[in-house]
Amino acid sequence: MKGIVFTEFLEMVESEFGLETVDNIIEKSDLPSQGIYTSVATYEFNEMVALITQLSEEVDLPAGDLIYAFGLYLFSSLKNAHPEVIQSYRSPIGLLYSIEDHIHVHVKKLYPEAELPTFKILEKTDNSISMIYSSSRGLYRLAHGLIEKAFEHFNGKADISYELLKEDGTEVKFDVVQHG
Repeated sequence: MKGIVFTEFLEMVESEFGLETVDNIIEKSDLPSQGIYTSVATYEFNEMVALITQLSEEVDLPAGDLIYAFGLYLFSSLKNAHPEVIQSYRSPIGLLYSIEDHIHVHVKKLYPEAELPTFKILEKTDNSISMIYSSSRGLYRLAHGLIEKAFEHFNGKADISYELLKEDGTEVKFDVVQHG
């Protein structure tokens, strides 16, 4: 997993829970990297799992809720770091529809080793989209946060529902209906 994800995650933890919490979760996680991350390096996914698990214990919130919160946070960070990617879209549905063909292509140019989830579009209308998220990492709650924040970015609102197609969250169907 790219180091930029780790640095963004720790920035979110610091802004939401404080620097002491960051220090505590790094110390208790027994990380091979010792919690020293650079944005360009790659680290084991297990380190992120350890950090999320420790954060969940530290702040007494479910890991899934923390992963979702990170998705909300990450959208804003990505938008600020790479505004050109989002500026070419007029709607959140258009943005979601182009994840595979444009956004992930852009991400792969920046981070060739990135292991990205796939999104298979099942159906799209002007105000709805249905798609299947697939990833061995099962971070569908992160995707949920990113999707929600995309609508917020475009000053839109949506009903976002998901159904686990595989119990471990590695395959999830998202149904999104935009309002107003």
